[in-house]
Amino acid sequence: MPLDQRGDSAHSDDMIGQQDDFSHLDRAGRAMATIARNPRVTANVVVGACILLAWLLLAAMAIRGAEGGFAGVSAPGDTILRKLPQPPLPDFLERFFALCLSPAPLDASLGLQAGGLVSMWFLMAIATMLPSAAPMIRTYCEIADTARIKGEPAVHPLVLVAGYLSVWLGASVTFAAPTLAAHAFGSPDGLLVPVVGIAGALALLTAGLYQFSGLKEACLTKCKNPFSILFANWSARPVGIFRLGVKQGLWCLGCCWALMMVMFAVGVMNVFWMALIGLFTLIEKQTASRVPTRLAGAILLVWAAALLVVSL
Repeated sequence: MPLDQRGDSAHSDDMIGQQDDFSHLDRAGRAMATIARNPRVTANVVVGACILLAWLLLAAMAIRGAEGGFAGVSAPGDTILRKLPQPPLPDFLERFFALCLSPAPLDASLGLQAGGLVSMWFLMAIATMLPSAAPMIRTYCEIADTARIKGEPAVHPLVLVAGYLSVWLGASVTFAAPTLAAHAFGSPDGLLVPVVGIAGALALLTAGLYQFSGLKEACLTKCKNPFSILFANWSARPVGIFRLGVKQGLWCLGCCWALMMVMFAVGVMNVFWMALIGLFTLIEKQTASRVPTRLAGAILLVWAAALLVVSL
């Protein structure tokens, strides 16, 4: 190697060494630098923080809503939530919670309340569905790490996560529509409780029947085996990875949309059922057997029949 090239190479190595040397930073700075230069760690930290923040906001909202019930209707578990202390919150969060929990739009416009309900459902999707996407995100990180070791370009995992969540953001708009209707027609005096019961029974019936459908099985199979989809559709372009995240989000939505409808039967802001649905979704996607899916379907159908009889 010529002397000048060796000099350039040595200078380049020195520059890389300087870039990787964070010894001059304090402990917090070194931790942040390590996270920033490691895409896998960054993705895990951001996804974990989003899930934790979503659960904290939903829990605080549920405690606020337990006093009067969501849209004027008391939900299971409200008795326990009423005994919990209400933490002090900033004014903008109090306003946001009021938009989501009030049966009437207060002094806010209909569009503003609709935006609040969409945000609420999106928080629910992050809290219950994003944890079940962890295997897919981990698989992508493993493929991306292999590509970087070979010197090939790889898109940051958070682009994939953004594509995945964009699907659930769109679904949140759909879920917010019947919630807004419940706000518009809800009645604190209980006159419409039978109507709410019938609507809940229909939601349970739909969710139960869907558990036995071929579409459910097809979507669940895709969710259980993300490697083949990620590897076959690999791209070094951010747009391509975003679309890949959208595709994975659509499979997840096809697998879990009916389970989210159960929230209309148990109370939209029932955090206990949110946790149960999130846990079941995680187990369902990690289990090879179809027994959990079919068992859940049978329970939902029996529950729907019982609720329908009680409501009528």
